[in-house]
Amino acid sequence: MNVPANPHARLAELGTKPDSEIDLFEGALLLASIEEPGAQHEPYRRHAEKLADDVRSYAGGTALDRDVDGRLEALHWIIAQQNGYRADETVYDDLAAANMMRVVDRRLGLPVTLGVLYIEIARAQGWTAAGIDFPGRFLVRLDHGSRRLVFDPSEANRALTAADLRRLLKSVSGPKAELMPGHYAVATDRDILLRIQNNIKVRLLRAGELGTALRVVEVMAAIAPDRAELWRETGLLNARLGNLKTAVVALEEYHRRIGGDPRGQRTALLLQELRSRLN
Repeated sequence: MNVPANPHARLAELGTKPDSEIDLFEGALLLASIEEPGAQHEPYRRHAEKLADDVRSYAGGTALDRDVDGRLEALHWIIAQQNGYRADETVYDDLAAANMMRVVDRRLGLPVTLGVLYIEIARAQGWTAAGIDFPGRFLVRLDHGSRRLVFDPSEANRALTAADLRRLLKSVSGPKAELMPGHYAVATDRDILLRIQNNIKVRLLRAGELGTALRVVEVMAAIAPDRAELWRETGLLNARLGNLKTAVVALEEYHRRIGGDPRGQRTALLLQELRSRLN
């Protein structure tokens, strides 16, 4: 399908799929379609296919293809060097940098949206690639045989060493933070899509645009309906905007999903207050 007639419906459909059946690049294009529901997807798919073909021509059948460092070299050469994809400080508060279509148009994106492109092109080669939800920075992991490397998609010219990762972690989590095995764990493709939306949400909240932030969180809840915290966030934003009935419904769903978890106690008090205001 070239143009999703209803991107919200397609994203809700994505929310019913298991993580293993999610198409990461297509999901990122669907998220971008929310702002431009009539936009053509096909040019962006063709561009990704061209990048994949160029990486295949560069590395296929050579020593690069058989070595994880060579695979990173091929990805970086085609995506960053030949096609000019980059991230810089000017994009971190730019909502367009979280929109996959605008990233392709401008060759400028956040680490997470650039990461989606690197993962898509690597997987098109049959290579094993995944995102890492590292604190403070989205990273990409390439695996081949017994070898593994991690790189920053905004600086994909080299693999990150353990010392690099430790410095990055400490810069975000404090000087006492230390690398743990969980810091290398892969993020699901659903997690990556949520991280894209979370970047948008944080910037909107910082700008005081609560209504637009609410719509972003609603999309997040649609693609990950089992994440109880998203229902709580939907309820809290609706309450702040005065949408009391909708807030109550969302918070009730949150409590249904967490059961008797003690973390819901404060929200239960808010829910009781909202119900009393409706009566």
